[in-house]
Amino acid sequence: MHRRRRTALLLAATLVTAAPLLTACGDEAHPGAAAVVGDDRITVSQLENRVKEVRTAQRDAIPNDAQYKQAIAQSGGLTREILNNMVLDRVLHSAAQDAGVTVSRKEVTKVRGELEDQPGGVEQLERDWLQTYGIPPERIDENLRLQLEAQKLAAQLGTDTSGPAFWKALSDASKKLDVDLNPRYGTWDPEKNSRVEAKLPWLRQVTQAGSQETA
Repeated sequence: MHRRRRTALLLAATLVTAAPLLTACGDEAHPGAAAVVGDDRITVSQLENRVKEVRTAQRDAIPNDAQYKQAIAQSGGLTREILNNMVLDRVLHSAAQDAGVTVSRKEVTKVRGELEDQPGGVEQLERDWLQTYGIPPERIDENLRLQLEAQKLAAQLGTDTSGPAFWKALSDASKKLDVDLNPRYGTWDPEKNSRVEAKLPWLRQVTQAGSQETA
């Protein structure tokens, strides 16, 4: 089972902090949406709630104020990382569906039970998923289901989750879904299956103007 812990793969967020959200004209194409993935809208509210879940879990896990502030200071970009994973989750699920891959609740329960049987039990599992992958306790089952989908999809393609065939399937799904990010969060590269920072002249101009005013 240690291998399963190591293969939380592409789905887990690095523990990094949220950057301030920018208000910009990019909202106009999809009002209130952080991203549109096929017919699915990821709203800014949903994204902010996911960030809050991680922050709340971190606060509960690190009651010491100084240590908590240090954990926050050591990270940067949690909002964007979580959005990246929310989009990738949907891309993976779509690729799995296209391939006829399904994961039952029983399978998820079995894997979780095996993880909880390891030293440290439930508390260690929740701590590991939060610290290593940025997954709060309430999202562990969801993450395990996605991992199983990824592993089954890779096996069906005759490869593993690092193989070119697996990533091509995700790229094909990305293109099919026509992922569209709100420009404040960058753009989606279907070849890399990842969010990339957008080059926004208006953002540089606003930033420069602000710097001049405060100089």
